[in-house]
Amino acid sequence: MRFFGQHIHPAYLILATTEYGLAALAFVIAVSLLLPGGVSLAAEAGSDIWPLVFAFSSAVVIGSTAVGLYQARQRLGPGGVVVRLTAAICVGVVISGAVALLYDGPRSVELWVAAFATSLILLGSARALFSKVVDHDAFRRRVLVYGAGDRAASLLKLRRRSDQRGFRVAGFVPAPGDRCVIDDDRVLMASGSLLDLAKRLDVSEIVVAMDERRNGFPVKDLLDCKFSGIAIIDVLTFLERETGKVKVDLVNPAWLIFSDGFGEQRSLSAFASRMLDFVVSLVLAILSLPAMLIVAAAIVIEDGFPVLYRQKRVGLGGRTFTLYKFRSMVKDAEAGGRAQWASKDDPRVTKVGRIIRKLRFDELPQLFNVIRGDMSLVGPRPERPEFVERLSTMIPYYHERHCVKPGVTGWAQLCYPYGSSDQDAMEKLQYDLYYVKHRNLIFDLMVLLQTVEVILWGKGAR
Repeated sequence: MRFFGQHIHPAYLILATTEYGLAALAFVIAVSLLLPGGVSLAAEAGSDIWPLVFAFSSAVVIGSTAVGLYQARQRLGPGGVVVRLTAAICVGVVISGAVALLYDGPRSVELWVAAFATSLILLGSARALFSKVVDHDAFRRRVLVYGAGDRAASLLKLRRRSDQRGFRVAGFVPAPGDRCVIDDDRVLMASGSLLDLAKRLDVSEIVVAMDERRNGFPVKDLLDCKFSGIAIIDVLTFLERETGKVKVDLVNPAWLIFSDGFGEQRSLSAFASRMLDFVVSLVLAILSLPAMLIVAAAIVIEDGFPVLYRQKRVGLGGRTFTLYKFRSMVKDAEAGGRAQWASKDDPRVTKVGRIIRKLRFDELPQLFNVIRGDMSLVGPRPERPEFVERLSTMIPYYHERHCVKPGVTGWAQLCYPYGSSDQDAMEKLQYDLYYVKHRNLIFDLMVLLQTVEVILWGKGAR
């Protein structure tokens, strides 16, 4: 299912809608129990209660999004879900409480406590049920893969449970000219037409994963299936949809040229994105000024000046710019003059540096890079010229990430932990290309919202 250009698992859309209704119900129950006249008060006063119901349920869903509760890739135990759900409901209490103050609504503390407790019970129960049914076949498309070679085998390499939640492979049909590399009992020798096989297996989608298309491409069979209501999709587009990244090892120039996305933003959209960057960065810079002054003082006290770390990075169009960060390593951390990745438990990191890296405070000066226009709030992380030069020779399409401005946060930062190797750079590039392909203002807002989880839970900090 696509929503503002983004692929969303239907189960999570159903979950968000259900939790919105349950949060609203929880607030109504709290009102019924604690306010004189209960819900009838809303009918008599008109606007006294229902704006609070709307504000509370909306804020709970937004808070749940921010802490990652609607991410298919999220792997949390019951404790982690409860903690994040508690944080989301607290957001609902704060927002609806602020709305009550604005229009002189009910201000009973007991009301908010009851709304919180009732929401936690209802939403917690819904989550427990969801965890049991999310992987049920009712939420999965049955797909037939046309091909049994290397491209088809890429589906079997999806190890993460979240990457397999949207589909179930009913079978692989070896294609003419492909070397069958799949050792699986789902490899089928088609007898009769492809349409008959698809109907017999009750599939709703056929994934074309042939290694060799120049000879024996089944045009008629695929057209018959398409006209019978069965979706036909290329394996690369299929994997992109299911994993949220572009598989670089399967990409060819023709796919990049003819697929949707990868185009320049329209002038209105570009203007809106720039205004979002400028306004949000300016507000955040003003609000975080006290924190920045404290960080600067702590750095000076521990290790002296300089406070800021300046470094050349590659930005839009391959042009370099100066990136600003709070210095978190000792002076002359690269005294040898050779650029190197930061590593886990890096001995060059100072005591203050470890704290500000964990809290992401070392990134705050990059807000001024955004205000200047060197960076955006959302985009691929900018790399050093030395790394870019080497990675461009090793990784295909690496330069394509520079067709947009680099960002303070990004899709790759949400989906993949901190990278400190060439292999990590390859993995993050696949998420960066997905962002470049699908970027729009709504996508940027979703990434910014979900970055809250990264900051609060310190994901990827090193």
